[in-house]
Formats: sequence, C-alpha cells, structure tokens
Amino acid sequence: MRTGTYEGRQGGRFGAGISAQSAGAERLCLHQLVMPAGTRGRPHLHEGHESAIFIQSGQVEVWHGHNLAEHVVLHAGDYIHIPAGMPHMPANTGADDLVCIVARTDPDEQEGVRLLELPDWLATRIGPLPVGAG
Repeated sequence: MRTGTYEGRQGGRFGAGISAQSAGAERLCLHQLVMPAGTRGRPHLHEGHESAIFIQSGQVEVWHGHNLAEHVVLHAGDYIHIPAGMPHMPANTGADDLVCIVARTDPDEQEGVRLLELPDWLATRIGPLPVGAG
C-alpha cells in the first residue's frame, strides 16, 4: 500500500501507511516517520492510545514522562513503548535523518495528538532545534 506522506502536528514527515483512512483499520495505525537531522518534534501525548516504535536508522533522543523529565537515547535496532497519555518529545540531535516505524492503537493517528508546552528547563538544554517538518 502506498498512500503518500503528511506532516504530523507533532513534527516529522509520516509515510501514511495503514490507518482508518487508507485501509479501513479499526484499532491501529502503522506509519513510517522521518525526522531530519538537527530537528525535534513538538512535546505531545496521544490521549487514550499507546505507541510502539522501531528505530530503522539514525538515532533519537526521547524526552518523556511528567514535565518531560525522563530521557533515553535510541539507535538503529532499538524499540520503545510509549504508554497511552504519556507526554513525550523526540529530538534528532544526530548527523543523520531518523527513520522509524510507528504503530499506534489509534486508527485515525492524528486525531489523538494533543500538543503540550515545551518546559523552559528543556528548551534551555536542547537549544534552538527547529521542529522537524520534513
């Protein structure tokens, strides 16, 4: 199935894969996400929906949890689970584009995205990385 791409509200360019709109999915979506090197996503959460992500290539720093206080660095071959309602924000501080596969329990994918404010302490730490919009 090839359905094109779209810019996510939370940042990044998504390959529109399996969703309610493309395949009539009722409980999940599966997309590819590309985040250019030197960019970040917007802090957000997915209300009522969990995500599973596989890093195909590149690396990403993920800030997550209350006030985005927790941090993990993921590399090609790594997986991460984002529980429903968990605040998170990816930042590609590497030299290469991040490419990952995202599965979510939301067949409408963008409907459950709720944008959040970037905490001041984190804005100071990560600097002026632009939001990755492909």
